[in-house]
Amino acid sequence: MKITLVNSRLDPAGVTIREQIQVLLADPEYQREGIDWEFLEIDGRLIHQERIDTGLNSDLLIFLSRHTSRRPVPVLTVHPTGNPGEALLGGEAGSFAPAAPGWMQAVLQNLVRLVPDGYQASYEVTHHGPTTLSTPSFFVEIGSTDHEWSDPVAGAAVAEAVLTAAPVDPISLIGFGGTHYAPRETAVALETRGAFGHILHSREIGGLTGSLLAKIATAAEAEAVYIDRKAIDRPALDHLYALLEETDLPVLGEKELHQIGSLSWQEYRSLRQIAGDAAPGAHLVIGTLPGGGTPVTATVPADLLAQAISADQGRVMTAIGRMPVVGLTGRGGLLLPIIITYERYRSQIIHDLITLCVKTIREEQHAVIDGDRLIIKKERFDPGLAASLGVPPGALFGMLKGGQAVRVGDQVIKPEMVRSCTVTAIHLRGLERYT
Repeated sequence: MKITLVNSRLDPAGVTIREQIQVLLADPEYQREGIDWEFLEIDGRLIHQERIDTGLNSDLLIFLSRHTSRRPVPVLTVHPTGNPGEALLGGEAGSFAPAAPGWMQAVLQNLVRLVPDGYQASYEVTHHGPTTLSTPSFFVEIGSTDHEWSDPVAGAAVAEAVLTAAPVDPISLIGFGGTHYAPRETAVALETRGAFGHILHSREIGGLTGSLLAKIATAAEAEAVYIDRKAIDRPALDHLYALLEETDLPVLGEKELHQIGSLSWQEYRSLRQIAGDAAPGAHLVIGTLPGGGTPVTATVPADLLAQAISADQGRVMTAIGRMPVVGLTGRGGLLLPIIITYERYRSQIIHDLITLCVKTIREEQHAVIDGDRLIIKKERFDPGLAASLGVPPGALFGMLKGGQAVRVGDQVIKPEMVRSCTVTAIHLRGLERYT
């Protein structure tokens, strides 16, 4: 792999980073098999270097640059280039350079690990040129004043972050929403496999069109979309969702990105498709499902699962999280009686889930076994009974619910006098196998 490191003689931060990279490359420890580092130093501003990759035959361009800000703070950043709107700082309007999501994420993770005291490290949103490139690229920068640009400690941190970057099975994303330093996208990239190709500032979303979205998706090599919903106003958010409905890009939240774990993107897409067919609109709860296998659905009795969740939802969800399954949740996060697992696990998983439900109910509720029937008895405070005995709604109801007797006139009403009993019978063939 050939990586070209581009800096400008006019840019003190770029010169600092280049010098520190050259120092490190003199150490055999930083020589990496399969990577050929090439330096390219120019005289002009980096943001105006359209088609600079012509004839380079490089696989990746990394622009070594300074970062400037109206509110200068010491920062180390990475970002892709492009112009969602006007081309005020190089490049073409409505144009986006090919991104390198995995490499940007790997460099960002290293920057956070190596960041000097007093500095911060983060993404920046997509901005400025060059945009007319055919080679994947990104900027890595030191900000934001002369002091930081010439700081050899900051330069050494960036140099090591670049030379030791090693992408590991990233999921390429487009990020929508947030401020210039993209705080949520930065957190996602640090905590999950989500790697951003392009990121749009909240203010750019209202002007987004279908054709622009298609350009961004292509340039970002996007597999999915992440949306910082809290950072986007409702009209812009509705506009964005309407545009995304015309694409095949799934929207992933932080919880989903965490849950994907080591599953390949193809496996995860397959699971989403199966879940969508089995229970439209359901969300996935991925347990310890390993990669590799034929995914199938399985069901457990809905009434049994509902009683188990009523008895101890935390216990049920924790146990499912340890199984080689994908649980499905509906509105309100309610677990559905449909799970996805691999074909080789299906019979055992059904047995284990039913056993889990039966044991949870028996240990947490008044339940007895009668042949193939699980009989569940529940006593509850009955407001109708209380009212019939003259107890007014309000504080006295609360006392009775809490197990305290109350006085109404000359009569003492005890908690057991205002309880009603319900009996639920669940039929399970071969129930003894699950006890």
